[in-house]
Amino acid sequence: MNRITAAFQNGKAFIPFLTGGDPDIETTERLIEAMADAGADIIEIGVPFSDPIAEGVVIQEASQRALAVGCTVDQLFDMVARLRGNGVNIPLIFMGYGNSVYGYGAEKFMARCKETGVDGLILPDVPFEEREEFADLLEAYGVTQISMVAPTSRDRARAIAREARGFLYCVSSLGVTGVRTSISDQIGEIIALAREESDTPCAIGFGVSTPEQARDMAKIADGVIVGSAIVRQIAEYGRNSVPIVAEYVKTMKQAVLSQGK
Repeated sequence: MNRITAAFQNGKAFIPFLTGGDPDIETTERLIEAMADAGADIIEIGVPFSDPIAEGVVIQEASQRALAVGCTVDQLFDMVARLRGNGVNIPLIFMGYGNSVYGYGAEKFMARCKETGVDGLILPDVPFEEREEFADLLEAYGVTQISMVAPTSRDRARAIAREARGFLYCVSSLGVTGVRTSISDQIGEIIALAREESDTPCAIGFGVSTPEQARDMAKIADGVIVGSAIVRQIAEYGRNSVPIVAEYVKTMKQAVLSQGK
């Protein structure tokens, strides 16, 4: 059993996201350690990219800040290696774009994932139909590619679920990432379809920001993903954001756990 699978064995999972290198690598590292201590089950680390098409303004600006201070893929890999050396054992997943992998060198990228302890990869710009592009390398180096399914994917949800590994990232609404006041009812239907095809856990992301939303999503899913709300806190408080984010993660984890297994 790999770390991602194990993360869903003890109840509903809370999965926070942050952009690597925002406001700097040192703060990102401290944030990840604090989030793990606060109860995060899996952490998604955004690989900063100049044109993040799936992201809203909050995460776009975080990418720009990270790039402006010189954050590189190598720095992120080195950071993960340090975190593993310091006892952070929960799954760590890179969320990025195909161009970042190509630019680094696909095989070198997967080899460094294995070497440093990156468990999985989310590539929003690689369609399900093109998933085979990295499949051999992912398998060779033991990296799990996390598939995404959206409300518009109803006709493809069954096929995507059958091929899903680790967990299925269920996009709660149309459009890009960002805090929302309401979540689409369609997501429950998509999860129901997915569960008819696979027992791979389903985690809901895009738009979740409050404990109330987290509880509602945990009623129908196996995990809840939160990104923009955390990135917004980091943008506001910068290097002083660690205790604020840690407390937020603790609160959100408790909300998710309130829905049991």
